[in-house]
Formats: sequence, structure tokens, C-alpha cells
Amino acid sequence: MPSYDITIVGSGVLGAFHAYHALQKGLTVCLTEKDNRPVSATVRNFGQAVPSGLSSAWHAWGRRGVEIYRTIQQEFDITVRQNGSVYIASDDAEQQLLHELQQRMREKDYPCELLTAHECLQRWPSLRASYVREGLFFPLDASLEPDTMIHRLIAYLQHKFPNRFLFRPGTPVIGCEQKGDSVTITTAQGEHWQAHRALICSGNEFRLLFPEVFQASGLIAVKLQMMQTVPMPHVTLRSNILTGLTIRRYESFEECPSFASLQTPEHLQELKAWGIHILFKQALDGSVIMGDSHEYAPCTAPEQLTFAIHQNIQDLILKEAAKIVSFDVFALQTAWAGFYSQHPERDIVLLDVDDRIRICTGIGGKGMTSSAGFAEHHLHQLLQE
Repeated sequence: MPSYDITIVGSGVLGAFHAYHALQKGLTVCLTEKDNRPVSATVRNFGQAVPSGLSSAWHAWGRRGVEIYRTIQQEFDITVRQNGSVYIASDDAEQQLLHELQQRMREKDYPCELLTAHECLQRWPSLRASYVREGLFFPLDASLEPDTMIHRLIAYLQHKFPNRFLFRPGTPVIGCEQKGDSVTITTAQGEHWQAHRALICSGNEFRLLFPEVFQASGLIAVKLQMMQTVPMPHVTLRSNILTGLTIRRYESFEECPSFASLQTPEHLQELKAWGIHILFKQALDGSVIMGDSHEYAPCTAPEQLTFAIHQNIQDLILKEAAKIVSFDVFALQTAWAGFYSQHPERDIVLLDVDDRIRICTGIGGKGMTSSAGFAEHHLHQLLQE
């Protein structure tokens, strides 16, 4: 029977970066994936790594994560570009938050630059002058291709650690049981192997392994709607574009003094009700990814969210996006629903099923930015080094 130092269930960005750090420590790693390739939250997002939007320890893990992305990119192309991010304020309250965040980020020694409306329009001419009041630019934030990065990251691990890393796609794990000093893994195909430790990074899959643990976890499932334009070679965005609705939502702004008294204007009430904030990220082919919205269901009934694209939500996103940029946001090539898990009170959910089996999920919308940095911290803690 094969044996590994650690088996990681789930090859999204959180699981894959735990594998990366375990391999860096000299361990043997088996990374499993129930589908033939990762198809969930890791490939259904904007492709933005934005430490600027994170608070507390997550900001530090996001910064470390971007450093790790850059390190790998220098050795193997995983599509990472240090394009930076800009937050665009559209009213007085959002401008005030930009100034407060600038001060907080200076205290954290995270570079940022306050830009006038004119400077924003010069750098990003696709923005509408009627929307832009001011901008805050973060040069160290990064962009990547969400539908490509994870596959190239796994290919990099296979290339760099051929003797200590095994990737098992199309392998649903249905059993994980500690027996003495080892864990026995059982797959849907009836295969078995052993590991010294097992880590379950299952995203929003709550029923294949330890369903009773997930039912009591308090986790919720989150659905978002996103879309992508046709390639637009005449449009040059370069940076991640985050807007006033994002300023009103992201954790880093929640730490600012004036956030507690922030009021929602009447024209934004319906957008807020659907958890909509507007982001833009240009892909390598010139198309623009836009979104998104947020709907919620308990992890005991994630099917309540359905896979349907709700036209009313998509129309709200597009109508607001058209107020922000001048290119044709309605020239779409695709739209999709993405799903991830989070906890209403915890930033991530860590549950010990046994001495050698841990669940690690519920990272929410922070995964692409902070998984690489958090996984390094968590694995160090898990191995009690």
C-alpha cells in the first residue's frame, strides 16, 4: 500500500499551496481532486491578488502570498503579473475612506499612491469622468488568469518535485480514517493508501467526507455571478479596477474610522441587497472579467443556491458597470456562477476530526490572494515546528 507524509484532499488554491509548502519542507505529498481538474471557486474568480483589500493578519498573509506568486513566476509561468490595483471613489464618503486607508497602509508599510481624478483618467482612459472622484493605487497587488493559474501551479509542482509529489485528479476521496499513527485514505474507485497526516481542503463540498462535522460547523455556501466580455484589444486596463461599491465592502476599509458611520445611498440599496460590488480585470486575451454578486445558503442545503444565472442580478451588475467604464460591457462572451464557503464569524474554519486529520476550508473570497501565505503559516503550525 502506498504511503505519503501528507495527503491533501482538494486541489484548489488552498489545497495546492499547502502541497507546495509541504514539498518545500521535504515531505512526500499526494494531492487529490474529485474532478478531472479543478473546476470550482479557484477557476471562477477575477484573478486578482489584492492584499490591499484585506485586514489584520490576512493582509500580511496576502502580502506574503503575492511574494510567493512572484517567486514561482520567476521560475515557471503561472500567469502572474504585478499590475497593481486601483480603488476608484465616486462620492465624498468613498473619498474619505480612501484617505483613511492610505494612512493605514502607510503605517503597515504597504506602498500606495493617492491619485486625482485627472491622473486616474490618464492611466485608465476607459473610466468615465462622471464616475471618478479620486483613486488609491497599490502597485504591489497582482493579476493572474483564474482559469489557468491553478493548472500551471500543479504542473510546476509535478515538474519540480517529480519524486515526492503525486497529483490524483478524478479521484473522489470517500473515506479518511486514522488508524494508530497513520491515516487510511479510501477512494470512490476502491483504492487505498496511507498517509502520516490528512488535510481536507474541500471548498464547498460538504457531503463526501465528514458530513456530520460540516453540518455542525456553521459554514455557509456563497454563490456569486460573474461575466466576461469578448476580447477588446482597444481597451487597456492594465490594473485591477475596484470601485466605490468595493470600497464599501472590503475588510481593509472596515478598519477605517469613518466606515462605521458609512450610509448607503438610495441608488445603491438594491445593489447592496444582492451583495453586488463592481470589479474589472482584463485577461491576457483582452477580454474583461466583471462582477460580482453574493447569495447565501447554509452548508446543510447548498442546493438552495442553484446553478442558474439570474438575469435580474446580471442586469444590475451590467447597468452599474456601464456607469463606470466607457467600453461596451454588454458585449459578453460568457457568464457563470461561482461557489465557495465561508463562516459568518470566523475568517477560516479549521476542524480537527482526529489527531492526524484536519479540515481546512471556509476561506471565503480571500483564497486567491491569501492562500499561499496562509498555507505557509498553517502548515508550520500544523506540523508544530
